[in-house]
Amino acid sequence: MPEDKRTIKLPHNVIMEDRKSLSISGVSDIDSFDEQTVVLFTDMGELTVKGFNLHINKLNVETGELTMEGEICALSYSDQERREGGFFSKLFK
Repeated sequence: MPEDKRTIKLPHNVIMEDRKSLSISGVSDIDSFDEQTVVLFTDMGELTVKGFNLHINKLNVETGELTMEGEICALSYSDQERREGGFFSKLFK
């Protein structure tokens, strides 16, 4: 019997409070991050968060939930395909 290669899509929500706190669900991987830019992958595309003093407080890769804080200036989506081997894939090899 052929294997079903469909993946389960996680619900994707973005909640920002006062441009200082950001909660994102549906995160599948993080490509890169520093204090000014966080690049992550969702089922809705690549999401780039720009700002100052950005810090990831919590990441649960099983549920796809991420929380971060800092001075958030911009959120930007791209339809780029996910590259194999994001940040955490490289870290846990």
